[in-house]
Amino acid sequence: MTLPNLPPSAHAQSAPSPWITRWSHLLPPGCEVLDVACGSGRHLQWFASNGHAVVGVDRDIAAARVHVPAAQLVEADIENGPWPFLTPQGPRRFGAVVVTNYLWRPLLPILLQSLAPGGLLLYETFAAGNETVGRPTRPDFLLQRGELLQICSGLQVVAYEDGFLPDPDRFVQRVAAFAPALRAPAVTEVSRHPL
Repeated sequence: MTLPNLPPSAHAQSAPSPWITRWSHLLPPGCEVLDVACGSGRHLQWFASNGHAVVGVDRDIAAARVHVPAAQLVEADIENGPWPFLTPQGPRRFGAVVVTNYLWRPLLPILLQSLAPGGLLLYETFAAGNETVGRPTRPDFLLQRGELLQICSGLQVVAYEDGFLPDPDRFVQRVAAFAPALRAPAVTEVSRHPL
């Protein structure tokens, strides 16, 4: 069956990123997850199937609407327009913010502000070196060595990788990091995030 008014690539639903699925167990049950530049909704579908409320934003949400009809989807040009999740108190907060294969540096501060206290950032995108193996090749779309780790300097980093991945060949940086909780743990308390 062919769906009308969708480009052929929108019909395919690829598997969620292994990085995202690997660290998704760190989320509290049922927390609300924001997928930025959600594309066809592969991560929305993953988190929804694991009991999370899901919100996706992209400039074209047609494919995500087909694949994850229960998701709250917001069609917005987040590079040229206002952040669509602003409230009078500031950015709407989410239990997790997920970003894969997308980089728009001016948006990074608001993504961090969109994490609820104790919320989890799962980020994976292309890094310098990728220009030697394929697209993207422009420095605007490639994180520089250690850049994602610097961006997360105010978070509790649980996992970080920066390097080459085969099949398909690509250079990536990826992080799993928690926003600070509202209260600091007592001296006898230790944050435990099972790896």
